[in-house]
Amino acid sequence: MPLPKISEARELSDDQLAEEIIAVKKQLFQLRLQKATRQLEKPHQFRHARHRLAQLLTVEGERKRAASQPPQESK
Repeated sequence: MPLPKISEARELSDDQLAEEIIAVKKQLFQLRLQKATRQLEKPHQFRHARHRLAQLLTVEGERKRAASQPPQESK
């Protein structure tokens, strides 16, 4: 399974982005729980989930910075 692309995260709306962040955090919690109880069958899922979370948080940060900056006038 290939790693998710950041372009997919950029296509999400703000609400969908927030929901996806929460979902990935829950998934990471479940994976940690499975690892602790030695029920984890696919350890590569950790890498995919962390990668996806980083992408989502990056897009969220980009949008916040873009919204906080005043629009620049072109000359």
